[in-house]
Amino acid sequence: MLSEQELQRYQRQIMMFNEEGQERLKRSRVFIAGGGGLGCPIALYLAVAGVGCIDIADRDVVEQTNLNRQVLHWEKDIGKPKVLSIEEKLREINPNINVITRHVSITEDNVLEFVKDADIIVDALDNFSARYLLNNAALQTGIPLVHGGIRGFDGQVMTVIPGKTACLNCVFPHTPPEEVFPVIGVTPGIIGMLQANEVLKCLLRMGEPLEGLLVWDGLNSRMDIFAVKCRDDCEACGNLTDNSSTGPD
Repeated sequence: MLSEQELQRYQRQIMMFNEEGQERLKRSRVFIAGGGGLGCPIALYLAVAGVGCIDIADRDVVEQTNLNRQVLHWEKDIGKPKVLSIEEKLREINPNINVITRHVSITEDNVLEFVKDADIIVDALDNFSARYLLNNAALQTGIPLVHGGIRGFDGQVMTVIPGKTACLNCVFPHTPPEEVFPVIGVTPGIIGMLQANEVLKCLLRMGEPLEGLLVWDGLNSRMDIFAVKCRDDCEACGNLTDNSSTGPD
């Protein structure tokens, strides 16, 4: 049940989805892989929306070079594990939520354990090797995955509904080379907001999930959505997809 304080805090959004929807958010658990440029705005806006449990994993510590875009990490946090920096801010922003932190790398050995209790998985990573692990875990568990990626002024978002939509491997069958890429802070802000929006829609069972690939061109302020289909020869999902169904259960 929502407390009186929570009813006041969430008053403006309860107008959209009633107390039942807010209670659904309070019961929800979201696993966020990555506590950097994307992970920060995603975690922030899920926290203020009242998602009851935010479970976040990241292996890195805060560095000076992070501060142009990773908005929950401040000068005083340099040298601190990113997950602990985020936890501190989220607990101040909303003391009604639970925050679980994992200062580890995501590996084939631990990914299923990390995601198994989540209602939705969020890819806020910066490398495709770990993204493929999340994709495979989503397919094995049937848990939806919200992918986001950024570079420079550009970004992309896609929601994977296992058994219903194309998976990440369908769209990106070959691992791009790892690199230290340029990025301006507004880009992960925009893409992270779109990912958080997808998470809230799925948790609330409102609207339609973003089953295509949304591509953001920041320099031209242009957003396009490209249709994507499951590939029968996909090494990850194969013929699991039923294109006659759409959206989360």
